[in-house]
Amino acid sequence: MTTRTSRLALDVSTLPHYGFGHRSVLWWATMCMIAIEGMAFALTIASYLYLKGRMPHWPDGVPNPGLFWGTVNVAIMVVSMVPNALTKRAAEKFDRSATTLWICVCVALAAAFTVVRGFEFGALNVRWDTNAYGSITWALLGLHTLHLGTDVVDTAVLLAVMLKEWDLEPRRFTDVSENADYWYFVVFAWLPLYAVIYLVPRLD
Repeated sequence: MTTRTSRLALDVSTLPHYGFGHRSVLWWATMCMIAIEGMAFALTIASYLYLKGRMPHWPDGVPNPGLFWGTVNVAIMVVSMVPNALTKRAAEKFDRSATTLWICVCVALAAAFTVVRGFEFGALNVRWDTNAYGSITWALLGLHTLHLGTDVVDTAVLLAVMLKEWDLEPRRFTDVSENADYWYFVVFAWLPLYAVIYLVPRLD
């Protein structure tokens, strides 16, 4: 019986401890995180629209938020998808030099976006505690800024790993690939948020 079982057993010891896409546990974790965080964005947008529906005038007693800085950030984020895609492609080919190069570009664009985000808060023309409009608008912008900040830090750490680790493990390239997927989420989440924050108030 033992011999028969041994013959039927599948030897998986030679299989790699990493993978890309749905073959990676990290990919599934990233997708689950995106689903949870996407729901948080959806609920916050729903709260914004609910409050807008309860007000006779929106924004309530304050001017519309300035369009310039928010639009600049849309442009930066759309452009950032190009080096992000190149980073992901290079990582899945285990091309360390190209991965490092494109991560540097991604970090630079993310840093630019973060700086412009500071100007965005200043262009809202309302404090977070002024009224319901101010609170929900700051909540939307702050929630996205939180996601942006965590991904900027994560990307910077991966860049440091690429630069510092001499004997780079293959699974580090999986980390880079899944981080690129999360950046897509940060970009695509910003587009409806931009519409809600900057365009919806101009519909009244």
